[in-house]
Formats: sequence, structure tokens, C-alpha cells
Amino acid sequence: MAIPKPSFTMGIEEEYLLVDRESRDLAANPPAELLKDCEARLGHRVTAEFMRSQIEVGTRVCQNIGEARGELQELRGTVAEVAGQYGLAPIAASTHPFAHWSQQSHTDHPRYADLADALQATARRLLISGMHVHVAVEPEDMRIDLMNQATYFLPHLLALSTSSPFWGGENTGMMSYRLTVFDALPRTGVPERFDSFGEYQRLVNRLVSAGVIEDGTKIWWDMRPSARYPTLEMRITDICTALEDTLTVAALYQSLLAMLHRLRTANQRWRIYPLICVEENRWRAQRYGITDTMIDFGIGEQVPYGDLLAEIMEMVSPDAEALGCADEVQHALEIMARGTSAQNQVRIHEEALAAGAAPPDALRGVVDWLIAETVRDL
Repeated sequence: MAIPKPSFTMGIEEEYLLVDRESRDLAANPPAELLKDCEARLGHRVTAEFMRSQIEVGTRVCQNIGEARGELQELRGTVAEVAGQYGLAPIAASTHPFAHWSQQSHTDHPRYADLADALQATARRLLISGMHVHVAVEPEDMRIDLMNQATYFLPHLLALSTSSPFWGGENTGMMSYRLTVFDALPRTGVPERFDSFGEYQRLVNRLVSAGVIEDGTKIWWDMRPSARYPTLEMRITDICTALEDTLTVAALYQSLLAMLHRLRTANQRWRIYPLICVEENRWRAQRYGITDTMIDFGIGEQVPYGDLLAEIMEMVSPDAEALGCADEVQHALEIMARGTSAQNQVRIHEEALAAGAAPPDALRGVVDWLIAETVRDL
């Protein structure tokens, strides 16, 4: 019996930080009515997150990137409108420019209380937001096979998304400081490799039987088979401040999986490299984003990120066309030209300081840019 082709439908989850429009600081204790008002309009597509100063949205299952755009425009727009009624605004950034984690508290929910108790200080520092992209790969063993191969490209996706250069008012010198915080948790980082879905499931069952986790949702790898849906969930990326950038990262991920499936049907596959190779590029994406080199392990040399991106775009071109997301993939060149959110946050901060702004005012200026950029493409 022939193995059915994956549908490659998609869903996108985004986590926003809520800021006070006057102080630009995080809203450490936003009114409960804000979430209730959002739920009244968006239903299950909006939920609380671990920190009270966060709110999470998730699209419905989308047949294509166009549907995802419409969903995210509605979700971002509604959250921004409702938050505005309370003097607040959402920002799509993976860290806040100057807020401090010690002044925040987690949401009053049993799941989050259990996490806070189990993870202690590592959980209290989780003042970070991410973006997760689900792409449906229904055959279970194929899901594992594509995960093994797609891991190679995770650093390239991270680099395009970077939006967390600041932590506690400090320019960290990192384009994605978020991962530095998240990696302190257990069961994070580059995913393990498996020969089959059954082998993966046996690992999950072993951890459950040992009482370490309740289910697969407590495995927080950069990519994982979803515990709830027949999808491969990509979790490595920062949240993109610009909506169009979110769609580009999602389209590239979807197209990469389709490309790898196309190779598989031609009895070909992407070469599997040692995980330490992927981890090295992961670090370079955290540190430099798109501004420096990554290692091309096929030739064993560092190559400018832009050159590697151009190769990826060429490789996935027929798949992006077939999926209807060629324009979104092409938008990656605009990100290269104007910089990621992290680059622009650093630029705005440095320009303000050079113009004589006091350091707190320079950081507030970054927040103002994030507020505007989060809703610009709506």
C-alpha cells in the first residue's frame, strides 16, 4: 500500500508580551477582563501564557499561507484593540528591552504552578516569547524521517526570526538571547534522532513511566512531533515582530518539509550530520542572526548567511510554488536587506543614545518601535 502524501497544512502560534503604553514597561498584572474580552471574540484561539504579562494566540488549521495571514491579522489586530482599551499594547518580541524577570509572576493555573515548582529559578526567568509553526505530516514514520533531516535547517530559520537582543536593559550582544534563557530548562535543544515513530514513542513512554513527564508536551525540543496533532512542530524561532516576517519563516519551514518529502519520493535524502554540527550553527544563529556566517558542512567551510539562504530558497522554489507561498519565501530577501527585529532594535537604541537620549529613554524608544511594528502589516 502506498504511503499517503502529507497534506502540509499549517498552524501558527505566537506569544505576545503586554506592555503599558505610558511606562512602556511590562504589564505585570494585566486585568483579567482583558483575556476574557479576547476570548469572547477569538474563542479558543487565545489563551493565557506562563507569565501574566504574556498572551498566546494560535491559528486554526490553515490550508495555505494565505489563510494563515488572515488568521494572524485577525488575532494580532484583536489583541491589540482589546489591550488598547486597558491602556496596554502587545509587542511581538522574544524579550522585553528593559523589564526584569524578578518583577513578574506566573499565571494562576495548576499547570503553570507545577512548572514553577518543578523548575524553580529557571522557570521564574522565563520572560521570553516564541513562535511555533505546525506543519501536518500525517504518516508517523515519515514525520520522524523528515524531523531527522529538517533539523539541519533549524539554525537557518532561527537566524531570520531573531528578536531578542536585550535582557534586563542590557544589550546582550546576542541576536536571540531568548534561547540562552530557554536552554536552562531540561529536554530542550536540538531533537534526538530516531529510526521510527515507535522508537520515539518508546522514549516518551519511558520518561512517563519514570514519572519525569506526564506526556510528550513536556519535551521542549527545537522541533518535535506534536503530542496533540499529526504535525511536526517547529519551536526554535523567536517571534517575528513584523507579521510578514512570521509568514516568511512559516513558509520556508513548510517548503523545506515539502522539499525533503519530494527528495524522499525520488529515493534521495538530505545528509544527516552529527548533532554537534547543527548545534554549532544554532549557536551562530543565536549570536549573529543573519549578519555573519554559518558553516556549510557539505564543503566544510563558513559561508555568509545570505549565500546559504539563497541556496535554500532555490532548493525549495518548486515546493513553494506548489504550496502557494512563493511570495512569502521571496520576502526573506527583504529581511536580509533591512535586518531582523533584533538588528533594528539595536539600531534604534544606538541611534537614540548617539543623539543624546538618556539610556532609559532610548530603551523606551525601542518599545515604541515594537508596538508600532507588531501591528504594521495588519
